Amino acid sequence: MDNPQAKQVLARHGKSFYWASLFLGSELADRAARLYQFCRFVDDLADGDLPDRLDSLEDIRAGLTDPQHPAVAAIPELGAFMALATETNIPLNAAAELLDGMLRDQHPTALESEAELLRYCHAVAGTVGLMMCRVLNCQHPRADHFAIDLGIAMQLTNIARDVLEDAEMDRRYLPASWFDTAMSPATIARAANDTHLPVASAVNQLLELAEEYYASALLGIHLLPLRSRFSIIVALRVYRQIGRQLKRGGLQWWRGRTVVSKLAKVRLSVSSLIDLAPPTVPAHEARLHEHLKGLAGVE
Repeated sequence: MDNPQAKQVLARHGKSFYWASLFLGSELADRAARLYQFCRFVDDLADGDLPDRLDSLEDIRAGLTDPQHPAVAAIPELGAFMALATETNIPLNAAAELLDGMLRDQHPTALESEAELLRYCHAVAGTVGLMMCRVLNCQHPRADHFAIDLGIAMQLTNIARDVLEDAEMDRRYLPASWFDTAMSPATIARAANDTHLPVASAVNQLLELAEEYYASALLGIHLLPLRSRFSIIVALRVYRQIGRQLKRGGLQWWRGRTVVSKLAKVRLSVSSLIDLAPPTVPAHEARLHEHLKGLAGVE
């Protein structure tokens, strides 16, 4: 089922993912765009200023666990996602956990520990990796753990890129345990000179953590069907580049978002060819999921 609107949403709001989707072929690209459209919808709802957004998110959450809930028929984006989930066997507990993450963002956020950070990243992005596995027809039983790692790595990169923007929304995802002194979202949002170095140090720690999850995900990509493998490698490399550019620029988080240029995306796509050589995929490193017990896709 071709969905031009979903592809337009992906092209407009998910430029890195849209670029990678060009290598998928029309059917898989359409499915990926439909998944992105739903994820974008709930993300925009969570970050928006609609007075009833909390009720709407709770209705969507309820609809994911009860297909007969009125929200499934009343909210077109939810209905479209439920159709995609049926078509591709998406685990609805992963989608429900995604909504749990969005609901958490409706309150001021100041994470305390690395474990709390990783559980949040799993909720809002590791779950998307699980769902994308189904969208891309991946049947390998070991692939889920590596898909979760890619989602977590990308979310850690997102957090590093958006430190200032998040702080302005009263959110601090950088764990308090990474700072020597208290660092509230309001303090980060002011971006005074005395915050530059300690926050930059925490951002660096965030990106180092992301590298561990990218490295794991890159190995696991070889469990994907060959048709979708190159696209996901491109997505990984392009998103990873955000963090690498942020580092090369001196971790100047107070200057706003880092963007990967179109020329860089072309270069990264070409260099992704070297990652297609199939290695032997080792067992997943259990330590990467030690804080994720009980969450979707984690034993």
